[in-house]
Amino acid sequence: QVQLAESGGGLVQAGGSLRLSCAASGLTFSISIMGWFRQAPGKEREFVAAIRGSTYYADSVKGRFTISRDNAKNTMYLQMNYLKPEDTAVYFCAASRFSGSYYYVKGYDYWGQGTQVTVSS
Repeated sequence: QVQLAESGGGLVQAGGSLRLSCAASGLTFSISIMGWFRQAPGKEREFVAAIRGSTYYADSVKGRFTISRDNAKNTMYLQMNYLKPEDTAVYFCAASRFSGSYYYVKGYDYWGQGTQVTVSS
């Protein structure tokens, strides 16, 4: 089993920055890919970014968000710059033992509890 814990969410003005962290514990050696998803009120959970050596981004965040991973610390990060009100959501980190469908929710085995990001206009 793998446990994931997000931190770093908060309230920020449009144009500002936040950095989210996701600390992994447990059988971390089994992780093949890690990703970030977000879910706004009344909407489906959506892909934001993923990393497995290479990095992948949703078009809506490309050029503004950067995903990274520190294997020595078993921690993944999401640096979010030039935030917009439409980025407001609960952000979840996720991990998978398999490096298949990084874009889809069903492609991940483990999930964190989420951290709220609110961007004011």
